[in-house]
Amino acid sequence: MEELPVLTLAFQGHSAGVRVRKAMAEHGLKPGHGHVLMVLQDEGAVGQHFLTETLGVDKSVIVALLNDLERDGLAERRRDPADRRRHIVEISPRGSTLVTELHRTVEAVQADLFRDLTPAEIATLKSVLPRLRTTPDAGTPCDGQD
Repeated sequence: MEELPVLTLAFQGHSAGVRVRKAMAEHGLKPGHGHVLMVLQDEGAVGQHFLTETLGVDKSVIVALLNDLERDGLAERRRDPADRRRHIVEISPRGSTLVTELHRTVEAVQADLFRDLTPAEIATLKSVLPRLRTTPDAGTPCDGQD
């Protein structure tokens, strides 16, 4: 298996993914919802199309995620006054509070996963992971509802 690090990545990635999903579930979120909220927290008010592009998902997935987040009072959508065909999305104050709590929980998972790594190794990991080609078009997928 040492000769095929992709297998190690797959097995460790699955384990890490399970832990992150559990962390998000503690806050009543699925990964897709958490990802949208984190993007909104980082970017501020954005167009719905921006979320589709950033998360690398179909617009129908974004609509479903936003419907859930809006229903739960975590995000708000409104028409763009400059272009009524366009929706502007932003995180609500309640959503922002939730993301702050979510960050603490996910950071604890990360600290445990990385506890045997040096700061230099963590820096290397951070620089290398985004360059992995994880989808056919090398985008950053968000599977939506999981």
